[in-house]
Amino acid sequence: MNKEKRLIALLLLAFAVLMSLPWLIPHVGVIALVALVPLLCAERLASGAGIKRFFWWYYAAFVVFNGLTTWWVCKATVGGGFFASLANALQMAVIFGLFRVSRKRFTGVLPYIFLAAMWIAWERFYLVQAQISWPWLCLGNAFARSTRLIQWYEWTGMLGGSLWVWAVNLGVFGLMVALSNGWWDRWTPKARWAAGIGLGLVLAGPMVTSAVIYRGYEERSDAGTLDVVMAQSNFDPWQKQRAVPQREQNAQVTGLFEKELGSRSNPSEMALMVLPETFTSDIWIGNMNYSPTWRTFSEMVRKYPDVNLLFGASAHQAFPTAAKPNILARKTRDDVWYLNYNSAFMTDSTGREDRVDKSKLVVGTELTPFPKIFVPFDDWLSELLGAPGGMMGRCVIQGEARNLEAREYDGQGNVIRRVPIGVPICYESIYPEWCRGYVEKGATLISVITNDGWWGNTPGYRQHFSYSRLRAIELRRDIARCANTGISAFIDQRGEIVEQSGWWVPYLLHGRVNLTSYQTFFVRYGDIVGRLCTFVFVLMALALIVRLFIRKK
Repeated sequence: MNKEKRLIALLLLAFAVLMSLPWLIPHVGVIALVALVPLLCAERLASGAGIKRFFWWYYAAFVVFNGLTTWWVCKATVGGGFFASLANALQMAVIFGLFRVSRKRFTGVLPYIFLAAMWIAWERFYLVQAQISWPWLCLGNAFARSTRLIQWYEWTGMLGGSLWVWAVNLGVFGLMVALSNGWWDRWTPKARWAAGIGLGLVLAGPMVTSAVIYRGYEERSDAGTLDVVMAQSNFDPWQKQRAVPQREQNAQVTGLFEKELGSRSNPSEMALMVLPETFTSDIWIGNMNYSPTWRTFSEMVRKYPDVNLLFGASAHQAFPTAAKPNILARKTRDDVWYLNYNSAFMTDSTGREDRVDKSKLVVGTELTPFPKIFVPFDDWLSELLGAPGGMMGRCVIQGEARNLEAREYDGQGNVIRRVPIGVPICYESIYPEWCRGYVEKGATLISVITNDGWWGNTPGYRQHFSYSRLRAIELRRDIARCANTGISAFIDQRGEIVEQSGWWVPYLLHGRVNLTSYQTFFVRYGDIVGRLCTFVFVLMALALIVRLFIRKK
């Protein structure tokens, strides 16, 4: 390998490492603002040197970036981890390859505008439309652990951060090109000042704006406050049923809750108790009293008329019919069809059975994508391997964000207060537009329930936790986050951690959260940045197709 190729390889490695750091180290999100520069420099050098099959070079760099940041997925599923890294890197490489094609037809800055718009349009597609979706590494997420830099996400949403990353990186790269080509020396003093000031504003303007917002922000509680108790139950998800029977898990958390509720200064005050995602798996929809967990929880909340209990469950629904009720249904040995749900339930002393179902599902373990194609294949494969019921997850989705409701009653049993609560279940908390839906429908509080123990003590659970801080800023809602093995936390409306648990320890958090009906610009108008970039990308893609067609003629 000659000197030039070694330099290109080092630049690609530098990009992969630098871009990974914000996901791995706290408070270094600013690195993302220059991390793409080595990639752009490598592409420029490779184009000038006429390196053939360069696609595999930058594909390898994207694989390294994905691997460094999300290798922990292999702790849950080795195949899924490799697929996520390789497939996501491939999509990034295709986007970059289309940019290289555009450089042959567009001139000046147009190919780079096309690249930024195309990248953000792809991120929006992941976040809003894609059935197989892995938006973990959207560039705007790089600031999830540097939240004081991006308080303006309340206007733009997370994709505003992606736009900022591209704008600064392209500005720095453009300045470097101007210096290396000698253009800088030919510019007038006014042009130099304009370029320098413009880049400075793009870099520092959002930081200064964020600092002003942060210092001036006051927590809103126009809808009151709510007493919240969360139990980090801390049962190993890999050994959950075999190591600790469900009745013992139930007894442990009810004992913790009752002890905490008994020590409250105002026992008659409305309160919310929260348990994590999939705390139990013995819930049968339509026959709740069949569940020992439901009976235990019902007995507990009857003692406290003003207490609401929110908990996650792997729920099931039986259909004793000859015909298959749904393409996702499975059959038991007794020839009874059943459907699976990953649900959140809300109940209180009245015995009500409110529920929402997870809709943003993890491919493979919860979701069989394109079910008309892959469910029959999964059935065939499971029969071939002797694994009845299918190899892939088939949870039924709800399809739209819907709130649960904590309630307070008077002495006659009339509802005198309602607190609408958005409950993103695990993976749903990384989707800004999905979480926006809760607030659009009136949520005054967001409670994330999750089970991150599958990944072990890796960067995965810390990254997932930090994304809840982004939702707090975008929505300006307090977040009550309850995780099975951690991190559980109270997060305020500025994305600051008020109190958090340790990792892999039983933990009880008790705090008061602020409730507000205020709607941010992002909540009212949605993802304007993503929609605008998608529009620009479509226009430029059409122009590129026309130019390619004309050239062939």
